[in-house]
Amino acid sequence: MEQEDKILHGAQELFFKYGLRSVTMDDIAKHLGMSKKTIYQCYKDKDEMVHTLMQNHIKQDECTFKGNYDKSENVVEEVFNIMKSMTEIFSKVNPLLFYELQKYHPKSWQLIRDFKENFVQAMMEKSIEKGKKDGYVREDVNAKILARLRMEEVEMAFNPQIFSPDKFSVLQVQLALTEHFLYGICTLKGHKLVNKYKEVQEEE
Repeated sequence: MEQEDKILHGAQELFFKYGLRSVTMDDIAKHLGMSKKTIYQCYKDKDEMVHTLMQNHIKQDECTFKGNYDKSENVVEEVFNIMKSMTEIFSKVNPLLFYELQKYHPKSWQLIRDFKENFVQAMMEKSIEKGKKDGYVREDVNAKILARLRMEEVEMAFNPQIFSPDKFSVLQVQLALTEHFLYGICTLKGHKLVNKYKEVQEEE
């Protein structure tokens, strides 16, 4: 593993567990068993480290979303697969991280916003339109509006101020919002698919 990657991996472990603000460069150096001087040779500050980490994760998430789209047989399966992937990713992350990213690392937060609005939302629109052709989504559904709604739902589910982690399970919240979204846009034919995939999720 390259030195930069090793440092980034170690920093990620701490960020995901404790959030961003409370983790210092000293903490990262101690966690990795190396000097701060070595870290500063690779990253000028924590902000650069966070930015690089977000860039890497966006590339990974882009591959995940494309993979979900390619392997899913229909819009219902795709939405459930995306929900499952995102829940697996974010369940490992301290909920504070997103709040702190937005407040203390605005450039890095903007990367996520741009990815969500320019890539994920576009794919969701594409899936909804495909769902219409397949007869699973109602013809009167506005794909642009509902795709944006879905993106906000996903983000809202990880907001600890709305769904406190000590009261709500991330998976339960995501599943409830996913069902609500799909039952709202789907035809009766689509509802049957939702029920099918819902049973699969509950069994898992």
